[in-house]
Amino acid sequence: MRKPKTYRHLFFDLDHTLWDFEKNSEETLYYLYDHFKLGELGNFSRESFYKKYSFVNTRMWDLFHKGKITQQQLRENRFTKSLTGLGMAAADIPEGLSKAFTDICPTKTAVFPFTHEVLDYLQQKYTLHIITNGFKDVQYIKMKSAKLDTYFSEVVTSECINITKPDKRIFQHALERAGVTAQESLMIGDSLDADILGAMNAGIDQVLFNPEKKRPRLKPTYEVHCLSQLKEFL
Repeated sequence: MRKPKTYRHLFFDLDHTLWDFEKNSEETLYYLYDHFKLGELGNFSRESFYKKYSFVNTRMWDLFHKGKITQQQLRENRFTKSLTGLGMAAADIPEGLSKAFTDICPTKTAVFPFTHEVLDYLQQKYTLHIITNGFKDVQYIKMKSAKLDTYFSEVVTSECINITKPDKRIFQHALERAGVTAQESLMIGDSLDADILGAMNAGIDQVLFNPEKKRPRLKPTYEVHCLSQLKEFL
């Protein structure tokens, strides 16, 4: 691995990079399946519910990132589309299901392996920040619940300026908030488009967090498969 520049500030993505979105979401969805007795209302399993929701949610987030739907439309429609896609009548969808997910999921505490150990190490050497497309109210609950809130100086959400990653303006806003230049900064995230391409366009070096070891179509400055590898060059 090449010798890194002298960075002063590290910017992290939150979901899928530090906070284990898939694990926390799965736990929540299984609970909701049982609590709202979805198996009795529709002829599908917990696993089918989880897979369908994950499919729909991913695509709706993509629409949100592209500015094609609003935050409210995302929150209101992802369960309706998931459950009707599984054959449930819209009239049978339990009231309060979407709100229950939004209330419960952010309180889950699963993070990726070595998250706290690596942040403890990096905090001694760098100033740490968050740049996230997640909703402000939810992201703060996630960070507090998972004991991540004490590590970061600036937490920049897309709601701050109504601009989402990969738009370079959210990265420029984060640099301004932190009072640092792009050359002194490093972006760490799992998304090739939102995190890596966005940081590239803003002139910021990047670390692709790639735990599944997929072959990336872009060439980031660095790539790690486990967060512990950050300690090897930072």
